[in-house]
Amino acid sequence: MSISVQKEQWKKSGCQILFTVLLVIAFTASVQAAEATSDNTIKPRLSTDEVENQIILDHAANPLYESRLLAPVRAWRDGVAEKTGFNWSLDYTALFMDVNDSPGEDNARSGMVRFFGYWDLVDRGGPNKGSLNWKIENRHSYTDVAPGELGFQSGYVGMLAPAFNDQGKRLTNLYWKQYFADGKATAVAGFLDVTDYIDVYLLASPWTGFNNLVFSTGSASMDIPNEAALGVAAGGMVTGQVYAHAGISDANSDPTDPFEGFDSVADDSDFFKWVEIGFTPKQDKIYFDNIHITFWHVDERVNDTPDGWGVNLSWQKLITDKWLPFARGGYTKDSGSLLEKSVTVGLGYQPVPMRGVIGLGFNWGEPNQLSFDGADNQYTTELFWRYQLTKELAVTPSIQYIKDPALNLEDDNLWVFGFRARVAL
Repeated sequence: MSISVQKEQWKKSGCQILFTVLLVIAFTASVQAAEATSDNTIKPRLSTDEVENQIILDHAANPLYESRLLAPVRAWRDGVAEKTGFNWSLDYTALFMDVNDSPGEDNARSGMVRFFGYWDLVDRGGPNKGSLNWKIENRHSYTDVAPGELGFQSGYVGMLAPAFNDQGKRLTNLYWKQYFADGKATAVAGFLDVTDYIDVYLLASPWTGFNNLVFSTGSASMDIPNEAALGVAAGGMVTGQVYAHAGISDANSDPTDPFEGFDSVADDSDFFKWVEIGFTPKQDKIYFDNIHITFWHVDERVNDTPDGWGVNLSWQKLITDKWLPFARGGYTKDSGSLLEKSVTVGLGYQPVPMRGVIGLGFNWGEPNQLSFDGADNQYTTELFWRYQLTKELAVTPSIQYIKDPALNLEDDNLWVFGFRARVAL
């Protein structure tokens, strides 16, 4: 074995050991700090699309029209959950997109059905519960090109709607989640969707927030692994105002063949690792008012995607329960991320609590020169309005404007019109 190969292996092993130690430290510190406080109402920070949070938010929806069509089914489901701890939901989301002046395909339609839930099996009803969590999906395209591919078809270095593809049957996650210290710290292990835990903010979900990846987790400058990544993560409140979490997961994950992850971890040992530290003025404001910094590293993968590292920053603040200004950014060194540098500012507005949200975001992005050598900077704007018509149905018209798409040699301006509809039980 050559000296250069040995050095690369030592470097890789050193990064894995470092992030594993940080994972243990983040979890231990959060548990110790949480045990010293009396407030048992705060849960560790997870995304709005995380299984338990999604079910809670759907239950709390405040629609324009109180439909009773599926009320008997919901009542039966909630009764089962109360007796057994078995909570589940089902939703279907469809997205229609059209692009003007695209050198490739100029329209895409796609849909997905999701069956997801959690089963409280330990300390049910208590603060230190343990649960089995899952999300199973079928993602399908109505057209030759799915919305997730429409960006590159249009000459844009990015994804106009990353979640909407044509993968078919897939596992998004299947993991055990355990709360500790009166619910202020948590650990998860299994097949993870890393975006449930890393660089979270309120408008990142492609089901309820922005469509474009630059306004989602990582701001398109983070080389995030695919869903169903075999891994572990832990975190919680370190003090009354500081939280921390860390994790490590398989970098070669494939949600259409998730159990291949065991062989991938054993044989290839290519990992995505992260550590995040955040500040919130009060523990009960963690989802709404926070600033955080995320450090991450990813190994070279079996498909020869290079290793790399990066740092992301995020700030958001909810004002008078209506306004949500936010600012986010990221920097990447090498790796396979779409953008090398990304800066985003925007605003969310909630006219009526839990009835919908209007979002407006602006992004400047520099394409990753390792993947798109010589590509110029891009400017992206997105405006959407999600409205909860009934308990089951939410609709979201949207419009995106892209200035100087880096791979489009014919047009400097792209307009993207979208319409998303989600039906949830």
